Amino acid sequence: MFRSKTSLIFGLALAAATVLSACGGGDDSIGARIGVSEPTVRVIHAITGGPNVDVLQNGARTSLLNEPYKFVSKYFNVDEGSQTFSFNVANTATELGRTTVSTHTGHKYTVVALPGATAADVLQIDDPFEKGLLSDKARVRSLNASFNAQNVDIYLTVPAADLAAATPTFAAVAYKSAVPASGSDSINVNGGTYRLRITTAGTKTVIFDSGALTLADNADWLITTIPVDGIGAAIPNKIKVLVARGDDESQAGLELVTQ
Repeated sequence: MFRSKTSLIFGLALAAATVLSACGGGDDSIGARIGVSEPTVRVIHAITGGPNVDVLQNGARTSLLNEPYKFVSKYFNVDEGSQTFSFNVANTATELGRTTVSTHTGHKYTVVALPGATAADVLQIDDPFEKGLLSDKARVRSLNASFNAQNVDIYLTVPAADLAAATPTFAAVAYKSAVPASGSDSINVNGGTYRLRITTAGTKTVIFDSGALTLADNADWLITTIPVDGIGAAIPNKIKVLVARGDDESQAGLELVTQ
């Protein structure tokens, strides 16, 4: 019995490795899928028009230096416990913001520098990363970092879908909030061709339309709304989208503007 169980686990792990190898996988490791990997963190510079930044961990400069807007780091291992991440204006001691993350085995964390009404801010997302060992589903989460669009509905549909008959994929996403919320898992969707549309919450008034875009199998997307004009933006609902792609080895943020 023991040998059979061990063989089954080994076989599943081997099959999963084959799937991940064939489909990319990026930061989507077997250890992460079965919840035994070290905690990992990635950082995102989502301050539209903001300065290049240096990233500090527990007060010490990391290798992430002079990083521009749209920068998305790869996930990197950290110890369990409290880890403080801060963003400084590059090559200075001027801090834009910080947050302290309480890390746990098997979890992935995202730390985002974002624009506010008068200054930069920082928030964090805890992702338990509960994904089936053999699943090739894409994982998607939304984040509203647009202080000028306080509550939005986000629709991820096939391109020709009638919005009037559609239900929001992420409903009533408030400013500085993620849906699903931090501490909950991302939603799973099939890879394919989609259209991303954003409306003011509770209405069908479109304030952003991506046109057609491709979501790959095993993709891991954080869809973040941000104000087009950055810190202090005055025009309500004038937004664009920054997609952090955890499955993409380039780790470049994908900026989408309305079509």
